[in-house]
Amino acid sequence: MSKSISRDTKLCMSLSGRPGNFGTRFHNFLYDALDLDYVYKAFTTKDLPAAIGGIRALGIRGCAVSMPFKEACIPLLDEIATSAAAIESVNTIVNDDGFLRAYNTDYIAVAKLIEQHRVSSDTVLALRGSGGMAKAVACALRDAGFRQGTIVARNEAAGRKLANMCGYAWAPDTQNVQAHLLINVTPIGMEGGPDAERLAFSSEQVEQAMLVFDVVALPAETPLIKLARSKGKPVITGAEVIALQAVEQFVLYTGVRPDDELIARAAAHAGG
Repeated sequence: MSKSISRDTKLCMSLSGRPGNFGTRFHNFLYDALDLDYVYKAFTTKDLPAAIGGIRALGIRGCAVSMPFKEACIPLLDEIATSAAAIESVNTIVNDDGFLRAYNTDYIAVAKLIEQHRVSSDTVLALRGSGGMAKAVACALRDAGFRQGTIVARNEAAGRKLANMCGYAWAPDTQNVQAHLLINVTPIGMEGGPDAERLAFSSEQVEQAMLVFDVVALPAETPLIKLARSKGKPVITGAEVIALQAVEQFVLYTGVRPDDELIARAAAHAGG
């Protein structure tokens, strides 16, 4: 950043179990380009109530929320927007003079990507995962008219709950699941994780798919995405999701919506 930080500079932040650099680079690039007196910093915590209390007490303007805090933070906030309440998952906190409002821009991003990729709502889907981000993706698909699908989750209680919420089936694993839209919303394939080299779906399932969607953003080219590309399948990457949801967060924090060209430059900078 070229400008200096003063006592009037507004701080925005993120809370994640595994902090990355995308949000920091994306937001700070836009603050600098638009000459906004903001700064953005990524954090993690082992004391979520204290962290949320710090946001409130220190006047931190906004906070992005990632795994594993998307659901756990809800009781600590003052108001939950309709979309976040409906899916019981938060990814954005906005602080207005100590009053903390929660939103879910993941939902908005997924809905836009499905529309942009012209995915037919008649497509049968299989979504692997049952956490906060999985809820955002599943509910966005449900609300876009997707009626046939399976939630794949080892946690039967969470998997069935999400499946029932969206009108889908539940399965404990991918073994007998058949679908043409495959979506990974688990840490499988995440850089530095224990399953970084694993596939969320089998090669045979990818072969049968019409579209493969992996929400993992680090790296964007996960083993699943690489396999899908090698088979000539259209893909949606986590990098696309993270950029779109970050734009919506930026607007909530600043009240400013950058143009498409500037957003593309920010995403390229952040992913570089």
